[in-house]
Amino acid sequence: MRLLIVSQYFWPENFRINDLVKEMVERGHDVTVLTGIPNYPEGRVNPAFCAEPHRFSEWAGARIVRVPMLARGQGTLRLLLNYLSFVVSASMLGTWKLRGQNFDAIFVYQLSPVTSALPAVLLRAIKQAPIAMWVLDLWPETLSAVGVVRSKWVLAAVGRLVGFIYRRCDLILAQSKSFVSAIKRYADAGQQVEYFPSWAESVFDGAEVEPAPEVPVVSDSFNVMFAGNIGDAQDFPSILKAAELLRDQHSISWLIVGDGRTAGWVTAEIERRNLAERVIMLGRFPLERMPAFFQHADALLVSLKDEPIFALTIPGKVQSYLATGIPLIAMLNGEGAKVIFESGSGLVCPAGDAEGLARSVLALSRMSREQRQEMGLLAKRAYSREFDREVLMDRLEYWLLSLEMKSGRATT
Repeated sequence: MRLLIVSQYFWPENFRINDLVKEMVERGHDVTVLTGIPNYPEGRVNPAFCAEPHRFSEWAGARIVRVPMLARGQGTLRLLLNYLSFVVSASMLGTWKLRGQNFDAIFVYQLSPVTSALPAVLLRAIKQAPIAMWVLDLWPETLSAVGVVRSKWVLAAVGRLVGFIYRRCDLILAQSKSFVSAIKRYADAGQQVEYFPSWAESVFDGAEVEPAPEVPVVSDSFNVMFAGNIGDAQDFPSILKAAELLRDQHSISWLIVGDGRTAGWVTAEIERRNLAERVIMLGRFPLERMPAFFQHADALLVSLKDEPIFALTIPGKVQSYLATGIPLIAMLNGEGAKVIFESGSGLVCPAGDAEGLARSVLALSRMSREQRQEMGLLAKRAYSREFDREVLMDRLEYWLLSLEMKSGRATT
């Protein structure tokens, strides 16, 4: 199968689309990726790319077609221009660079913004190839939830754009079961919408690694680790409030691994609240290093703000956390919380509940090592049962090959 992947984000940026592309290539498919210039999350173009851009035209056997775009930079206006520049550049220059090439299917990796799918819609019309779109971020609901857009008129206009994109997809994949009904509100009646969750990246497959030397080792400490994007959606005000409530519990440390648009604010708040001895910002590291950092964790923290849209979401880090066999602590609502609670893989409190988070951390820290190990085993079982990579990749490959057959584009 000749597969075209359209994604604003791709290697060396760390997203699951990298893992998906590698898997499709290993299964014998001819994969081309249409993407932009790597600039996430720093907001500036990756220095290694600037130095030797030719080294970033192929990855894991897939060919990469890159188009110029404005880096994210800082501020809302710059971010909007980043989004717009990818749409325009991928639609115009990307289409030109892909001229004369035929594809059996197009796969869209749809994080924010939903407009990143527009080049794929254009290519569908030009190449006459079916589209499968993996929806990991619901629009316009996310815009409202994070406070970017409050105008009902603008949200309605974005909703119409979402409907335009969805109705031109031959298959829509939803990252959570709750997404399915939300997507169907904008899709055509009878349109194929399937549940397709994320999985843990291959670096979490269980190989033994040495603990990360960047983490200060304190004897008899209980380490709560947050790993990933530090943004508005992750509700760091509530996390820091919980850390304040546990200030006198000298054995409890909060380790933050990652970066994001609110990382500067979090760093300043740690200083202002005199939490520097309790909350440690370790910075951002490559995905490949995460297992080494997790060696220091007694519990892994996942959180989302108290917004209806986030209750529909399974945060991508949940699958990676489960695969490690380390107990989870969750401050979130809805489907993500349900996965953790029903599997017995950790402790859960409502989104925005700083007091509940503090109680959960304290309760887990007071459990015996054997109790926490049992939680970790339940986490691994939940991962194998619900999010096994091989099972999910088999499912995706079947759907894509079915689209190819239906379109009459099957290759021999």
